[in-house]
Amino acid sequence: MKNRRGRTGPVQRIGVLGCADIAVRRALPAIGESPFDLAAVASRSKEKAARVAARFGCEAVVGYARLLELDVDAVYIPLPNSEHARWADRALSAGKHVLIEKPAVSTADAARGLVARAQAHRLLVMENFAFLHHPQHDQARSLVTNGCIGEIRSYTGSFGIPPAGHHAIRYQPSLGGGSLSEVGCYPVRAAQEYLEPPVQVVGASLEFDQELGVDIAGAALLRDRRGVTAHCSFGMAHGYRSTYDIWGSKGRLVLDWAFTPSREARPVLRLQQQDRETRFVAPASDQFVGVITAFFDAMRDPLSHQAQHGAMVRQAEVMEQIRSQAQLSSP
Repeated sequence: MKNRRGRTGPVQRIGVLGCADIAVRRALPAIGESPFDLAAVASRSKEKAARVAARFGCEAVVGYARLLELDVDAVYIPLPNSEHARWADRALSAGKHVLIEKPAVSTADAARGLVARAQAHRLLVMENFAFLHHPQHDQARSLVTNGCIGEIRSYTGSFGIPPAGHHAIRYQPSLGGGSLSEVGCYPVRAAQEYLEPPVQVVGASLEFDQELGVDIAGAALLRDRRGVTAHCSFGMAHGYRSTYDIWGSKGRLVLDWAFTPSREARPVLRLQQQDRETRFVAPASDQFVGVITAFFDAMRDPLSHQAQHGAMVRQAEVMEQIRSQAQLSSP
């Protein structure tokens, strides 16, 4: 049988746990362009579930547990960070593949626990870093692999966003808010595309807003086994910035719109070598369609399971180290 994207094999049905803004704006439209058949969307609110389901042409479900009882092959979880581990575990236990919005979990033990559950059921659990599936990062990896900047010496990545109303989930400590989780995870995850494991956190700092109870800015210095360093800075009281660069023995590669380009954008990569700069224009692409399609493909590939599970655990380990180092360095 062929699905709507012309791929052969049985139709794969996906359900969505929650009607978060990121799901409604980006993920649900992307699922409609992916190989998946969108089966249902769940909310604790009957009205919200019905409104979103009507918009995207699927079943409305009241309650997350009820969705896990449906005949779906996979679930996408865009719930608040504090809810990820619990609902991912329940979804895996119900026999569903799981795509979790970033950051997947808050501790390395939680990541290992989900991986163990997934492996026991021969399922995939995958962290949703959609930016990795934009073509500009394929171009960047190819340029680095082909030696255009020589041997990697260091990486620098920054992601900052302007402040929002303090009612937003990112400012709620009980829901797993804070700048490291909201934006810091991006440059940290991108760094691991170029660092070789194991990655060590050499130092970190988080700036806390005592009234809000969450970190609003921070920085971390990472180092891999070769001595290559990565400096990651982030915050949510900043002018928008979304960039990283890799500095090598023969040049430097700069991505100026690395993490959240619009689907119509054509990001520019700048390769600087000696006294010249070469620009490469990436094609326009919806990175959410890219990541959901990659999730679809990985579900059926055991080797992809292993790669995604390892990446999620490594990311959780580094994020946990950053928090620990920041506590050690706080006054």
